[in-house]
Amino acid sequence: MKARYIYGALIAATMMFSSCSDFFDQDSDHVIFTDDYHLNQSSDTIYSLVGIMQKMQALGDRTILLGEVRGDLVDVTTAANADLRQLSEFNISDDNRYNSPKDYYAVINNCNLYISRADTAIRNSANKSLFLREYAAAKAYRAWTYLQLVINYGRVPYYTEPITTKEQSEIKYEEKDIVDMCNTLIADITPLAEVEIPQLGTIGVTDSRLLYFPIYILLGDLNLWAGNYKDAATAYYKYITTANGGSSYFPTKATNTYWVNNEWTGVSTSYHNCFYDESFNDQRELITMIAGDSIPSDGNYSQLRNIFNSNSDNDYKPSLVPSDGLKNLSRSQLYCFVQNNGKDTLYAPTNLSEGRAGDLRLPMIWSSRSAVNGITGERLTYQQIDKYPSSVRNIHIYRRTYVYLRLAEALNRAGYPHFAYEILSEGVNNSVIERDVLPYYTTAADSAFIKSFNFPHSSNSGYLVEDVTNPNQMYNTIGIHSRGSGKSQCNKYYLMPENAELTGQALLDWQIEKVEDMIVDEGALEFAFEGQRYYDLMRVALRRNDTNYLANRIYARHGADNAADTRATIKRDLTDKTNWFMTFNGQLGLR
Repeated sequence: MKARYIYGALIAATMMFSSCSDFFDQDSDHVIFTDDYHLNQSSDTIYSLVGIMQKMQALGDRTILLGEVRGDLVDVTTAANADLRQLSEFNISDDNRYNSPKDYYAVINNCNLYISRADTAIRNSANKSLFLREYAAAKAYRAWTYLQLVINYGRVPYYTEPITTKEQSEIKYEEKDIVDMCNTLIADITPLAEVEIPQLGTIGVTDSRLLYFPIYILLGDLNLWAGNYKDAATAYYKYITTANGGSSYFPTKATNTYWVNNEWTGVSTSYHNCFYDESFNDQRELITMIAGDSIPSDGNYSQLRNIFNSNSDNDYKPSLVPSDGLKNLSRSQLYCFVQNNGKDTLYAPTNLSEGRAGDLRLPMIWSSRSAVNGITGERLTYQQIDKYPSSVRNIHIYRRTYVYLRLAEALNRAGYPHFAYEILSEGVNNSVIERDVLPYYTTAADSAFIKSFNFPHSSNSGYLVEDVTNPNQMYNTIGIHSRGSGKSQCNKYYLMPENAELTGQALLDWQIEKVEDMIVDEGALEFAFEGQRYYDLMRVALRRNDTNYLANRIYARHGADNAADTRATIKRDLTDKTNWFMTFNGQLGLR
């Protein structure tokens, strides 16, 4: 099916130009190299890339907060600072700490300088380009940063030459909207997709391989925003099959949280490992992170642990708590328990205590209790969100499950909702594709496209991960919904949407929207508090040209019955898409 991506007024191709002088303060350290610095020695690699990584640190917390606080999964508390409250109310001032285009352009400008100065023609003793891997990494940093800019501001200046003088900063640069920016970046990084990431070893205590943005994932994201759905699906798939080297396997695994019996009294989980483990190995969940400083006095110490959790640093008063909308969504799921070799299917009760009714991911990573301070008499709510433990200082951006859920979104919009549904429900391998996907798509083109996805190393039997030392072993995979709701492929309440009143294209279009709703819900269950939600709602709303898709969900933060009250606290009309984006100084953003 031909991809369709409707942006309404945003796609108007008026050529806009803007000076960057307001985004660059020439007295600050926006360029980490001198104007005559050239990259022609191997030692230059570490110095220059680490310098870019240092600039990336300023973007860490805001990447999560801009994507989460403006969504519908969290509420701000009375302890939240004014900047967080502005984000929540869509009333973001120019001096809001999270509204600083300079920080993005500092990364971009340093990438531009590196790219312009790196001599990729220089060869080492093995006749390999000395700087190609680092050159590709710098282009990936730049592409990711431009994507963050444009999805937050709607339209931004784009340039690829380094700005090193005041005169250069005053040049008017062409502005690009989301689609134009994404297609431009796709063309820029596609030739570098198969270049390996740099091998800089350990930086501090961090494996540097986790500090890069894989180009195939970037291509997936850029194509997804641009509406090139088949290309997006192919890019995500190529990452999955090359993440551990050529023709490798990278299945979803069986990481989940589950009831250990049908008495609904005991829960076990391997889900926490997603957020604590920062090691780099073939079984990793974490793919990319932005490094944070290790002590509060450093300039880029992440405050996420203090914003989400109760601790002595914030007087045991967190700034963000799960919204009623998130809790209601989690509670509305039905956990499916299978026993006796699949002969008996049971469903967890809907009245369980401790938030354990429904999907188990939220209660396994969020705990809350109230207590009265014995001295002051103040009642405090103590909260712990395990996605931001005090022991982890870095900001996680990509993880394995992210790639699979984005693959499902791309496949669905490319016209293959049955394929996308299986990623949610059972997980995919070649047997599942042959049995449950191919029969629904019978044209030669559809069949060839689906058969281009090869998952030979995955099985769906049980929840245990098999012996990873055997290269011929079948590695277990489960559907993403099964990570918190039991065996979803056996759940009669979690089925592929069907409509007996529709046939042909009408049925396909209807199924695409219904499966997309399932994907958006799954994103909330799996990635709550991780900074994905607002952008997921925006992307779908733009795609459908339906502003209410985003607006109604955000207005329902406190539950559907309180949507009118919530709407009154938000300072902008979210049915107007120009209000979805930030502006800066009257010069950046949609205006």
